[in-house]
This record gives sequence, C-alpha cells and structure tokens, in this order.
Amino acid sequence: MAKGKKQAKQPAVDMPAEGKTDAQGEAAAQIVAQETEAETQVEAAAQAEGKTAVQEIEEIEEKGEEIPEDKLPFPRATIVNMLRKHLSGGKQIKGQVKDEMNLWLGKMVERIAQKMDQHPYAYVDGGMLREAVEPYETVQEIELEKERIIKQLESVKAACDVLISEVDRKFRK
Repeated sequence: MAKGKKQAKQPAVDMPAEGKTDAQGEAAAQIVAQETEAETQVEAAAQAEGKTAVQEIEEIEEKGEEIPEDKLPFPRATIVNMLRKHLSGGKQIKGQVKDEMNLWLGKMVERIAQKMDQHPYAYVDGGMLREAVEPYETVQEIELEKERIIKQLESVKAACDVLISEVDRKFRK
C-alpha cells in the first residue's frame, strides 16, 4: 500500500488479528451478534408500542419533563460545556435549551450522515464530509450577502426619494 493512504478497516470477526485464535474470533463474532440482536429487540419493542424515539421525546417535552439522558444523542454535559464555552459568563442554561440543542445537533449529524451515505463507496472520507457540511458552512456567507444587498437597496431607495423630491419641487410650482 502506498505511503499516506489509509486502508479501510475490516471488522475483527472477518480477519482475526495476529495472536488471536479462531475461538477468540468466534467469541468476538458472538458478542457482535448479541449486541446487534439486543439493539434489534429494543427497536422492535419501541415499534410494538407504536412509538418512535422521536415521538417518545416529544411526549416527554409536552409534559414539561426533562428528557432522560439515555434518549439524547449526546451526553448532556458535553453540550453544556460547549455552550458555556461560547456564552458570556454568569448565564444560566435552562434544561429545555440543553435538551433541544442536543436533539438539534443529533438531527444535524443524522442529515450529514445521510448525505455522506449517498456516495456508493464503502468508506467515508474528508471530502465527503466537507461536501455534506458545505450548505451549513455557507449560511454565514449568505447572511453577509443578505446584509450587503439590503444596504444597496437602501441606497437605491434613498436615491429614489431624492429624485421624487426633485420632481415634486420642479413640477409642482
């Protein structure tokens, strides 16, 4: 393999690493299968109740309760620490803000992952990530462009007002 290129990682169950016996590889495969089965059972239980995770969270929000940490996409402390880093000191962050920011970030990750998943490759690289986040990164540039256009329109409006006043002055004698 050429230097600098990364090889796609293969699961340990497909190719046991050096020093692992076949029994260890089989045990790892069984653990993966059990975890997958457990996740499937949890999803099936939620579907059997007729509720998705989003619906459950919405019900909790309607009741005004705090969303349980295990239902959030990220640890609450991580979100709070990131918010505190960018807010001025002394501001209190309400629970609703913590939870809604957490859910919104989870949705953003989901959207970006879906965009990257549209590629037919068996891997995801930095170029795909940059392409997926580009619409969100350009929002600030669009906002600056909007402000520039508004200023230009205001100057055109001022010029029109001057012309209107000149026309009124000259032809209304």
